[in-house]
Amino acid sequence: MLTIGFVAPPGFQIMGLAAISAFELANATAGDALYGIRVFSEHGGAVASSLGIPIETRVLSRAKVDTLIVTGLLHPAASPDGLVRRIRRASGAVRRIASVCTGAFILGEAGLLDGRRVTTHWFHSRDLQARFPDAIVEDDRIFIIDGALWTSAGMSAGIDLALGMIEKDFGIELARAVAQKLVVYHRRGGGQSQHSALLELDAKSDRIQSALTYARSHLNSTLSVEELADAAHLSPRQFSRAFRAETGQSPAKAVEHMRVEAARVMIEQGRHSMGEVATETGFADIERMRRAFLRAFGQPPQVLRRNARRAVG
Repeated sequence: MLTIGFVAPPGFQIMGLAAISAFELANATAGDALYGIRVFSEHGGAVASSLGIPIETRVLSRAKVDTLIVTGLLHPAASPDGLVRRIRRASGAVRRIASVCTGAFILGEAGLLDGRRVTTHWFHSRDLQARFPDAIVEDDRIFIIDGALWTSAGMSAGIDLALGMIEKDFGIELARAVAQKLVVYHRRGGGQSQHSALLELDAKSDRIQSALTYARSHLNSTLSVEELADAAHLSPRQFSRAFRAETGQSPAKAVEHMRVEAARVMIEQGRHSMGEVATETGFADIERMRRAFLRAFGQPPQVLRRNARRAVG
């Protein structure tokens, strides 16, 4: 059995403990006690979260722990010296050490980020780099593995990190089964971006939202204005005018963004050839996909695939 220890600093953000469910479900899915779960703090006892909700903890010591995962705060702040010392000592006795969200700041205080590739929530990445200039902060990754050090982006990315650990420990099939039970659409690879162009499409009416939903589920079709207008139950002229008013984009540009986003996910997962990605996401050919990527990211798709592989190397 592998013991997973979560460290809860005073005022921890409770979402940092969401990854516990992934390990719990790994046990339930396998029908075996693959993981033991512990929650630690500097002094043990009840530790209050940022919401004031307390959780019972054990004293962090040199107890046998396979993996230590440090949770973070809603707003990074200096950690108690005693907690930092305990994490520093414990880091030498574990197989891997990790952080969720701003827990990376605590690892930095413990001197564990120097010369390492790391990530955190995009909102705090510049601050992390400024405070720990010897770290190599990559602010657009879901999680990064650098040797025994794992760091993840904010909030739900801790679940992706946990699923990545389960895959490393017990194989991809178990990780997929756990992801399904967590009702996670797919296990995001560490190299996947934190940012999504789809979040920028904010339709206000049900009709335009219906057209966007239709487009996302039919990316490999033509998706002409007439087709989208039909999904919205509007005339093509009415649809084009309403779509631009609500999203600030033309239907053609929005469809390209959706195709690029879907293609990027497939490329970062690394399981499909470029030709397959282009076909599945509705690009007529690889060259058109390449030009769309250059417009969206300033980089061809091959560079994104290479960066994704580096992020989980």
